[in-house]
Amino acid sequence: MLIWIGAALSVLGMVGIIVSIVMVAKAKRAGLEDTEMRARISKILPLNMGALFVSMIGLMMVIVGIILA
Repeated sequence: MLIWIGAALSVLGMVGIIVSIVMVAKAKRAGLEDTEMRARISKILPLNMGALFVSMIGLMMVIVGIILA
């Protein structure tokens, strides 16, 4: 059970990372000035860090589940 929950969290984290990549790509294509670009990317940064954290926790759960199995 721990492995499946960890895998789901890892997939959820990867989706968040992909969403943040798409958002940054849209911001770069918009041709904004430097200050506007920094403001938009600073709003995306917490999503990226949260997604990385969720993915890391999920991978750790998978590893612990494999070790305990």
